[in-house]
Amino acid sequence: MKNTISEIQLKYHPFKSPKTKITNSNDAFTFLLDHWNLDTIELQEEFKILLLNRANEILGIHTLSKGGMTGTLVDLRLLFAVVIKSAACSFIMVHNHPSGNLKPSEQDKRLFRKITNAAEFLDIQVLDNMIISKKGYFSFTDEGEL
Repeated sequence: MKNTISEIQLKYHPFKSPKTKITNSNDAFTFLLDHWNLDTIELQEEFKILLLNRANEILGIHTLSKGGMTGTLVDLRLLFAVVIKSAACSFIMVHNHPSGNLKPSEQDKRLFRKITNAAEFLDIQVLDNMIISKKGYFSFTDEGEL
């Protein structure tokens, strides 16, 4: 019997409409909220990445993880596999806090530093890390945390 090797695939389905350009955190928030399940945003924490080309046009959005009511896990290897395979030049990280509290936790800050350090090594730009709710958002970039 022959040994078989599993093939790992990442499917890429670009948007058919003209690409949306992100120029600020509010543009990102509006786009992300339109692509978030508002029925679960206050129930279950999710972590997504918004993938961008060099002109800051959206290539796609990828849900990296879904967790529970108080947290979700993020595997950096999976995050960067998606970023690299999509040929993104930059990305925006985003997650929701089901509580509606937009203040970043110490865990949020540690994860952000870990991801930005890895991105810098790979010459990939992290444009922002956002925490969102139905009513608003917190942007690390706007608050000088980037």
